[in-house]
Amino acid sequence: MTSAVIDQEVSSTFTPSSQGNQLPARLFSKQSQALIYNYKEAAVQRMLDFDNVSQRDTPSVAGLIHPGSDGGFYKAFFGFKELVIPVFNSVKEACQACPNADVFLNFASHRSAFGSSVKAIQEPTLRTIVIIAEGMPENEARSLISMAKKNGKVIIGPATVGGIQAGAFKIGNTAGTIDNILACKLYRSGSVGFVSKSGGLSNEMYNVLSRTTDGIYEGIAIGGDAFPGSTLTDHVTRFEKLPEVKMIVILGELGGWDEYGVVDALKRGEITKPVCAWVSGTVAKIFPTEVQFGHAGAKSGGESESAEMKNKALKEAGAIVPQSFEDFSNAISQTYNKLVAAGHVKPVEEPTPPELPLDFKTAVKAGKVRKPTSIISTICDDRGEELTYAGVPISTICDEQYCVGDVIGLLWFKRRLPEYASKFIEMCLKLVADHGPCVSGAHNTIVAARAGKDLVSSLVSGLLTIGPRFGGAIDDSARCFKDAHDRKLSAEQFVEGMKQKGKRIPGIGHLIKSADDIDKRVLLLKDYAKKHFSSSSYLEYALEVEKYTLQKANNLILNVDGCIGVLFLDLLHSCGLFKKEEIEEIVNVGYLNGFFIVGRSIGLIGHALDQKRMKQPLYRHPWEDVLYDTTPADY
Repeated sequence: MTSAVIDQEVSSTFTPSSQGNQLPARLFSKQSQALIYNYKEAAVQRMLDFDNVSQRDTPSVAGLIHPGSDGGFYKAFFGFKELVIPVFNSVKEACQACPNADVFLNFASHRSAFGSSVKAIQEPTLRTIVIIAEGMPENEARSLISMAKKNGKVIIGPATVGGIQAGAFKIGNTAGTIDNILACKLYRSGSVGFVSKSGGLSNEMYNVLSRTTDGIYEGIAIGGDAFPGSTLTDHVTRFEKLPEVKMIVILGELGGWDEYGVVDALKRGEITKPVCAWVSGTVAKIFPTEVQFGHAGAKSGGESESAEMKNKALKEAGAIVPQSFEDFSNAISQTYNKLVAAGHVKPVEEPTPPELPLDFKTAVKAGKVRKPTSIISTICDDRGEELTYAGVPISTICDEQYCVGDVIGLLWFKRRLPEYASKFIEMCLKLVADHGPCVSGAHNTIVAARAGKDLVSSLVSGLLTIGPRFGGAIDDSARCFKDAHDRKLSAEQFVEGMKQKGKRIPGIGHLIKSADDIDKRVLLLKDYAKKHFSSSSYLEYALEVEKYTLQKANNLILNVDGCIGVLFLDLLHSCGLFKKEEIEEIVNVGYLNGFFIVGRSIGLIGHALDQKRMKQPLYRHPWEDVLYDTTPADY
């Protein structure tokens, strides 16, 4: 196909997106601020880090939009300071609250990017709409382009990573990490206007331009869709009008007609600044059939859409086009050096960008800081693929049919207990799970549930009654009996010694049960211990004490709390897994009341649910059950 034929085909087919809607020369400045829709945390922080090294006075992120949210604030870092960024529920709400924000950065998916972009186009305060979404339907993209023209707005994208004005404003994840920003000298303004279809190759070109020129003034990735909101031509003609831009670099690709718009502008003399251009995709010629590359618009169609023909047309129109992409950097360098030699470009004085603090997680990972941990956990680890209890994977615990007693053994004692010990723990949980609706814990739970409190509040109201007089005697009884037993006190010495101190013996006595009506739970515990424990010296000592206290009153029996307390002492000694010091610690720390708390929670939850299921009304204690003594006080 001859050059004349190609020119005729282009003139009949090419319609630049900017026709009738010339883009403003300046899209961004050091005062530009963005509203970010469906925001990504990494993108927000990268924009703010760029602000810091560019020495902006104000952050470039004005607000975040999270549809369906209740508002609130998001914390990020602006240099060394923490910044509080408002979060809004809608585009309109955000624009009203942040009238200075003129850029809309849309991270919505291709399914919802159209609707949110329409709302942004309709807002008078927003000038530039950036659409990150890939895969937006072509009819939606074309509709947005039409609406943008009617409303005088600029669209970058869809399927773009955005763009950057060096030292002034950065869109989202453009140019990658802060290390790359510094390496490419994007924290200060250069003299090159750069535009590309590819976001990934833009990052590569920022690096090339930082090495071969004084860097970019502005770089834009228009996106690889067949219908971009703004074209290569739109941005090249903008760069022509910007006095800071001394040369223009274009990176196009095969497919579509966009590059021919630049060809036309060069031929008409609308672009007078040096243009270095390369259209990638020359590899397509080696394939025997049409090839679809990564971008939706990068499709090797007719000959005029090939990379070779576009490169040829650009060169004939006056652009500087190398023989290959490998030669592109040399062509750029030579063009820049000519501008410097002619006095059109004065090399930039390199400023020293301010130091950017490392995020704490990054610094830890890099081994640059050390910080003492706030919490120590020796029983559970949730960091790996699988949760572990005392080193045992949760799948193993389930597969091997571990019982609840085994789980308590792992999480409380950090070891697998013998089967009889785990079953004893479960037995205790069953025995203390409930003791009727009249005991203080159940009563409080019932009253709270009937007052309309939630399950957790009702449960806690009952648990808070656990103490020395209700349920909490297990620890105290273990401590007292252990001390007396280990000091070899006789039953009489122990009981009378407690009496002299004016203290009750924890674990002895019952309001209802007596020597004539022994608590069945105590009998079950004794029988289990006799059958499975190798030693029951603490139980035997407690029974000696019981014999002595029964001489004083028929209800001063060893109750269930006392029995559990002394049997746990026997259990810890019987299983042979615990050192003497460990047993002392278990008793002193307060492990044993945990069994009552865990077990009784089952019953208290049952009472709360029972009242709610029956829809019981607010409880009020009856007057006749209260002794009123309201004798007037003496004055």
